[in-house]
Amino acid sequence: MSEIFVGKRKRAVARVRIKKGDKKIVINNRPLEDFPKIAQLKILEPLLIAEDENFMISAKVRGGGIMGQAEAIAQGIAKGLVSFKGEELKKKFLDYDRNLLIPDVRRTEPHKPSRSKKGPRRHKQRSKR
Repeated sequence: MSEIFVGKRKRAVARVRIKKGDKKIVINNRPLEDFPKIAQLKILEPLLIAEDENFMISAKVRGGGIMGQAEAIAQGIAKGLVSFKGEELKKKFLDYDRNLLIPDVRRTEPHKPSRSKKGPRRHKQRSKR
């Protein structure tokens, strides 16, 4: 039995498929070892908290940067593990890091007129003397 779980972070969207089996994690048809060490640790966080690594995980992720993608994958894995294991694990995840189950609502601020190339709050520099 495998289901698809979605995780989101900033502009990154991950579709994660989880099923019981040996510990094997594949992201965009590449093994986990191809990713930077810090991103690997972020992706493995839900498995370490759940204290169960006997899952075969396949993820397709698009958009964002490396860490945004890693956090989106971690969120998808956490949602999948909660559906497998139940409420006790959900409470564990929420106590550890709320963003493992609940998406972060912060988004970039839209640019304002007249300074649209420089960002939403940039003003012209002026001298006091």
